[in-house]
Amino acid sequence: MPSYRSFYRFALGAGVCLTLAVGGAHAADKPVTIAYIQKQGDQQYFVDEAAGAKEEAKKLGNVKVNIVDVGTDSNAAISAMNVMIGQKVDGIAMVAPDQQIGPQVVDMAKQAGIPLLASDDALKSGDGQEIPFVGFDGNDMGHKVGLAAGKLYAKAGWKADETLIAAAYKPGLSACQNREEGALAGFKEAISGDMPKVVDIGTDNSTVDAQNRTGAVVTAHPNIKHWVVWGCNDESETGAVTALSNAGIPADGIIGVGLGGYLVCKDWNAGQKTGNKAALYISGRDVGSAAVRTLVNAVRDDKPLPKKTVAKTTIVTPENWKSVMGSCS
Repeated sequence: MPSYRSFYRFALGAGVCLTLAVGGAHAADKPVTIAYIQKQGDQQYFVDEAAGAKEEAKKLGNVKVNIVDVGTDSNAAISAMNVMIGQKVDGIAMVAPDQQIGPQVVDMAKQAGIPLLASDDALKSGDGQEIPFVGFDGNDMGHKVGLAAGKLYAKAGWKADETLIAAAYKPGLSACQNREEGALAGFKEAISGDMPKVVDIGTDNSTVDAQNRTGAVVTAHPNIKHWVVWGCNDESETGAVTALSNAGIPADGIIGVGLGGYLVCKDWNAGQKTGNKAALYISGRDVGSAAVRTLVNAVRDDKPLPKKTVAKTTIVTPENWKSVMGSCS
């Protein structure tokens, strides 16, 4: 296949073999085509990820990146795999709409001899083995979010029986589950006294769905004075905070901690009084860049794909976000 050097071994007698490389060495400027198959490509994080992938390709030179947005459609992801394999791309990075397709896409890539990298959400082969991954440590991300929320809650002096924690995330997605578990652990670590009740709000990780579903939760809890909000991404958290605001909950009654920072910062940039009090800043550009660089290294230099590449995360607030993020997308 075009992605790896082929070898032939010849017996020389007495059990000695000579290995000859066929097709020449992998030149540093060998043309490489990478397919980046993304879910929800219209979300700002994935827009940034695609931009980072293309920027890295330009830096590396003679690298082409094909970005494919499959939305939330697993069948579209499978079809995109077939198309990219048919085009004989040299490597594939995938943000799967559903992790359940892992065994199928892993087998497809293996049969085609094309290196496959899981981006953002882990993927497993049919025997349960995780394939190489680039993204973030979900539990650590959640822990930082929960810790920040807990510190703000403790500072506010709210009572547990007057507070509800709204946790908005997509059920069944391991990345979201890891973040939620981490957030709960971080929050508990930061507070003393009783733990407020937690309500899980199942969403599709979109702003609109989180807003709609949170609205129903607010209606069901008319006596709650204070709300703590976190989610699997900025879309879920900001959607929930917007629903609370629309229901008449004042900004001072909401402690929302986003995960991404790219939507939360819009309120801060506009100087608005908001329930979005902090966020964990994550850079989609960093992940897209790392994914392309890792795959190109594998193709050009026969470097094995590392099992896990983890990008940096930082808590941002209305006071420090500009110095950390630079701008608000």
